[in-house]
Amino acid sequence: MAMDFTALVSAPPSGRPTAVVVDHQRYAQAVILQGRPVPWTDPVAYAQYTGQAQGLLGPDTTLLDLGAFYDHVLAEQDGLRSALSARTRTGYALKTLLAHDPTSACAVELAEVVSQTSGAPLVLQIPSPMLWLARTHELGNAGPVADLTADHAENVAMYVADWLRRLSALPVSMLLLDERGPTTSRLPPVDDAAHLPLSNITDHYRWTLGRRTADGVTLTGSPLSGAGIPPEYWHGDDAKAPSGDFLVADIPADAVPETVLSQLAKLA
Repeated sequence: MAMDFTALVSAPPSGRPTAVVVDHQRYAQAVILQGRPVPWTDPVAYAQYTGQAQGLLGPDTTLLDLGAFYDHVLAEQDGLRSALSARTRTGYALKTLLAHDPTSACAVELAEVVSQTSGAPLVLQIPSPMLWLARTHELGNAGPVADLTADHAENVAMYVADWLRRLSALPVSMLLLDERGPTTSRLPPVDDAAHLPLSNITDHYRWTLGRRTADGVTLTGSPLSGAGIPPEYWHGDDAKAPSGDFLVADIPADAVPETVLSQLAKLA
């Protein structure tokens, strides 16, 4: 059974006074893989790689970015990428992507292996419905993202909710909707009501639902929030970590390993 995220915040598994959620993707690829590709489509190899990163950084959760997994698949599979543009109707591309059974099966297998091999509570990260819509909208040649509205986000949230049901057996502590991206500034703001199909799912599965921005994470239906640790913190000097109910770290790829470990120790 998954550890409740609010319980995790109250008593961080690491023993730190404040729980730390680490997004290690860029840093671990640079340091552990030495710039080699992340083995997204080999669940065992990916789990081993994640285990190395977890052992090195000691976060309070294991963050699995399924949005990055889907980005990798789209970059590798010309046929799937072409299928997104079979119709130009808004939302068609995202619906097609999420309904692609072979890719969904790979995503589920990856998440299952990671959850079974990691000792830390699982956080699944996916793009927010609006951001995922915008990414696939552009890939599907469906028009400029500036034409998208908050109503479109609410509509595609249902597609994402249907897809999430494939992950229902996983011990997920938090589902994190990532709202960061190069198109974010061109998109309309979306309130929590647009994510109702997702919050219905996460409430049913007893997962915490969070929204991630460049500043940190807010939790739906909870006063708790996570402060984002600024990139400069990981380069040392006099940079200080912010205060929050929990902390969220995205360690830069060019951070020096010795400095990263030193800065992590300051959070203990």
